[in-house]
Amino acid sequence: MNTEQFASADAESDSPFTLENSYTLAVDVEGSLMAKAGSMVAFTGDLSFTGQASPEGGITGFIKEATTGEGTPIMTVEGSGTVYLADDEKKVQLLELEADESITVNGEDVLALEPRIDYEISKMDSLAGAFAGGFTNVYLEGPGFVALTTHGDPIVFEPPVSTDPSATVAWSRTTPDIEVNKNLSDMIGQESGERFQMDFRGSEGYVVVQPYEEL
Repeated sequence: MNTEQFASADAESDSPFTLENSYTLAVDVEGSLMAKAGSMVAFTGDLSFTGQASPEGGITGFIKEATTGEGTPIMTVEGSGTVYLADDEKKVQLLELEADESITVNGEDVLALEPRIDYEISKMDSLAGAFAGGFTNVYLEGPGFVALTTHGDPIVFEPPVSTDPSATVAWSRTTPDIEVNKNLSDMIGQESGERFQMDFRGSEGYVVVQPYEEL
C-alpha cells in the first residue's frame, strides 16, 4: 500500500471507485457494494439498498456501541449502475489494499468497500473514558479497494508517534498502546481526547491523523 494515495486525486484506472470531487465518491456497481448507511446522495441505473447484519449478530452494520444506542450502520448496494456517496462534506480518501495488506480504521470514517474486502469489528474498551462505550475500529484486509473519509487533508505519520484518539483515522502495520495523561487538569474534563493518547511504537507502518477531533 502506497501512503501517497492519501494525497492523490483518484484511484487506479482499474478501480470501480472514482472521485467526482473531493467530497463525493462515485462507484460503478456490477453486483454489490458495501457502503456507510445514509451516504447515498444520488444513483443511476437499477440499484437497491438494504441493511447488512453485523458479524457479531444483533444490531445491524458497523456499530459504534454507545450508551445512546447510536451506531454507524452499513448498507449493501446491489444491482447495476453508479452510486454517488458522501458523508457530511468530509474528504474522500481512496486506497487499494493488496492481498497481504490491511488497515484498521475508525468506524466513523469507513465510507465504502468492495465485497471482496474482509473486515472485522473490534472495540477499545480502554478508551471508554473518552468515548461512550469505547472506541470502535474496523479491520480491513485486501485485496480490494476501500474509501475512507477525513475532515480536511490528513497527515500520515510513521511511528513512533502519539496521537489523539479523536483525531486518529487509521493505522497499518502498527498497534497502539493507550496511555492516560494524568498531568492534565481535570478542568479539561473526562471527555477530552487529550487525556488519552494512542502511542504507536516501533519503526514500521503508518498512522493517519485528521486536523479535527471527531467525538
